[in-house]
Amino acid sequence: MAKRRANGEGSIRKRKDGRWEGRFTAGRDTVTGKPIYKNVLGKTQAEVKDKLKAALDQVERLDFLRADEITVGQWLDEWYNNYVVTTLRPSTIRNFETLIRLHIKPILGKVKLKTLTPIYLQKLYARLLKSGRIDRPESQNQPDGLSAKTVRNIHSVLYSACDKAVLERLIPFNPAIGCKLPKKEHTEMKTLPLDGLNRFLAECKESGCFEAFYFALSTGLRRGELFGLKWDDLDMKSHIIHIQRQVQRIDGEIVTTELKTKNAYRSILLGEDVIAMLKSLKEKQKNDGLPSEYIFCSPTGGIMEPGSQRKRLQRILERCGMEKIRFHDLRHTFATLALQNGVDVKTLSMMLGHYSAAFTLDTYAHVSPKMQQDAVEKVSGFLQQAVVG
Repeated sequence: MAKRRANGEGSIRKRKDGRWEGRFTAGRDTVTGKPIYKNVLGKTQAEVKDKLKAALDQVERLDFLRADEITVGQWLDEWYNNYVVTTLRPSTIRNFETLIRLHIKPILGKVKLKTLTPIYLQKLYARLLKSGRIDRPESQNQPDGLSAKTVRNIHSVLYSACDKAVLERLIPFNPAIGCKLPKKEHTEMKTLPLDGLNRFLAECKESGCFEAFYFALSTGLRRGELFGLKWDDLDMKSHIIHIQRQVQRIDGEIVTTELKTKNAYRSILLGEDVIAMLKSLKEKQKNDGLPSEYIFCSPTGGIMEPGSQRKRLQRILERCGMEKIRFHDLRHTFATLALQNGVDVKTLSMMLGHYSAAFTLDTYAHVSPKMQQDAVEKVSGFLQQAVVG
């Protein structure tokens, strides 16, 4: 006979097979209203008492009925539609959707959310690093495994989704906490060589893209920010350009979107040379019959395709006999030249749209040895003059 316990504490009995069983109410059926009973088993009464207490605690802390049935795939859909789509930037939404669809759902989609553990996710990340790349035409000649950056991004998705699942009382803790992630891959930072700048800019003029590349080297703007500039953002009298949007490719379409962070919204003072170049460019657009709202526009006056300029940069570098660099490395070139020529880190950080001067200094730490050498030479020269005097 089952041992009666206080209401809400369940009941314990010894079964005919010699094991002990604890029964408890996990809630009521949402359709019939009838109670739903669950049980725990153990070899001893004491073991069952502990298990029953743990199960009842979980009923108190969790939405037990939903938690018992929902899969990872179902929760990711719910989380994506109610949290991601309504709160994040379009580019972030697109990245999350791609990671969920290609790399998470195929492996974890049918797994019960409540069964996820840190070691389960750790094994997933190891598997993706080894052989997670999707077999597609553009993936030919690529490594079989995903990059460390992609795996870290997948972890971020799962971490965020599981965090919300805890708040929704679907799981008692976030299984993504404590997972060991692959180390960040640091892409080698390259810059245009100073002795090749004349050659590079001359080739830009020959290729008909001098203005865009000169402006990039003069301001350090990100590629998307550069091609998102409109003439209305420019104040010719005060020589100030306001960075207020960026250009991105989303679902195959080139569109303007909000900037990466709040610090990216900024105003930059332009030099006389840049202003003169922009005045000439505006006049040229007018004479060509292509008065565009964009400063650096496509041949038809519309939004510039950022990818086309990356390819154009590579062709120019090849003609110059120079090492190939990314478009983003033009930004690094600007920052390096600025630091080496005495621009203070705080000012540079603002111009680049970084969230802190510390981040700027850490990013361009490779410049510091020359800066230190210059500082030593200046101080030494000052002291020597003082001694002579």
